[in-house]
Amino acid sequence: MSKTETAHINPYGFREYDARWLYPKDINQEGIKNVGRGLGSQIISKTNQSPRVIIGHDYRSYSEEVKKKLVEGLVDTGCNVEDIGLALSPTAYFAQFNLEADAVTIVTASHNENGWTGIKMGIEKGLTHSPAEMDELKKIVLNKNFINGKGSYKKIKGFKEIYINNLIKNKIKKKLKIVVACGNGTAGIFAPKVFKKIGCEVVELDCNLDYNFPKYNPNPEDIKMLEAIGKSVKDNKADIGFGFDGDGDRVGIIDNNGNEIYSDKIGLLIARNLAPNHKKSKFIVDVKSTGLFAKDKILLENNCETIYWKTGHSHIKRKVNEVKALAGFEKSGHFFFNQPLGYGYDDAINSAIQVCHLLNNRNEKISEIINELPKTYQSPTMAPFCKDEEKYQVVQSLVKKIENLKANNTKIDNQSITNILTVNGIRFSFEDGSWGLIRASSNKPSLVVVTESPSSDKRKKKIFEFIDKLLNETGKVGEYDQKI
Repeated sequence: MSKTETAHINPYGFREYDARWLYPKDINQEGIKNVGRGLGSQIISKTNQSPRVIIGHDYRSYSEEVKKKLVEGLVDTGCNVEDIGLALSPTAYFAQFNLEADAVTIVTASHNENGWTGIKMGIEKGLTHSPAEMDELKKIVLNKNFINGKGSYKKIKGFKEIYINNLIKNKIKKKLKIVVACGNGTAGIFAPKVFKKIGCEVVELDCNLDYNFPKYNPNPEDIKMLEAIGKSVKDNKADIGFGFDGDGDRVGIIDNNGNEIYSDKIGLLIARNLAPNHKKSKFIVDVKSTGLFAKDKILLENNCETIYWKTGHSHIKRKVNEVKALAGFEKSGHFFFNQPLGYGYDDAINSAIQVCHLLNNRNEKISEIINELPKTYQSPTMAPFCKDEEKYQVVQSLVKKIENLKANNTKIDNQSITNILTVNGIRFSFEDGSWGLIRASSNKPSLVVVTESPSSDKRKKKIFEFIDKLLNETGKVGEYDQKI
């Protein structure tokens, strides 16, 4: 690569709480180096003149070269970079605590398709960048307001084992047979080993590292991945199946019958399990999550409060931290456990371990335990295409439309809109507890659509048809990744 290369950075790559680009189309190597300079300058301005920064990378063909340029930029500002090598996002978050570093960054595009690269980063321990910090970073980088210094670089050897050993302290007594699916992503070198060490019988599914992702992206919301786990669970008569995303901070769960359990429902089971021993606790859930939290008898009996908040791992963990919640749950599979259960960040392997402990303490199968919850009809998380530069304006226009429909008492499937929440897009609820959500995706050029009804599958679909009609009328929304 020529040293005279001009830095190229698509500004839309700076997302709400991390950065994602198509590489090298939307960002080239000099662009990555400038992001490193910007991040280093930001870290120094918030910590000290010679901060220690943890770095790691996911398993993609180009992640190491991206990391190398990011390191160059960080070192140019005066940061002392400590490289833990091939890692999951939670491995890096844990390293910041374990090594008592000033900041953390990891090169990962998580579950995005091949061709994408990205960076997750944080300064305050256990938290990743807020939208305000991302906006600040974007301005530093694009305006080239860099601090100059002379930092250092060193490799940290054997950190994978330190991370694994921290996870395996509490063993499982019951002999659980579990399917561990990694979609050929980075979790493959961590998850099987962890579950074997805590005492589970492990059936490995696509745990060998292959950055071509030959079957599907490692994404626990991907229907193909979920179906493959379901088949493996049934074929092997397993107790449960876990699917991990590309950087190991999200988990998808399949029951003993091969059926998906949405992560918000698993979150509710865990919250119910915790509530009697942690009365008056707060739980944070994202706006995509089931409405069952709000009226759950066990949570209410134990004076627990549920707060619906913005979708996104950074938003939820910041809210968990801010209100000192016991835990936070996202429908996408991010779980967050605060003290005394964890450090507050999202770790998919640790989340799956908590589910194993839930099974360890009960005599029922997971399909029986989940049936204790009231039945609801939930859609998958659907993502119709919408340009990055248009998606937020589209959502704002729809907020106004739906607010007008509520004011005029317009009914959908004979139901009036009773409540509107606009903390993140618009979540509108009906008399019977059914609801629909429209929001802008934080990391892709798309919207996010979810519907749920405690009454019927038909009502769930009617709400979706209502949303779909609104989207079509904008003329700015394209094809869905999937539909109900």
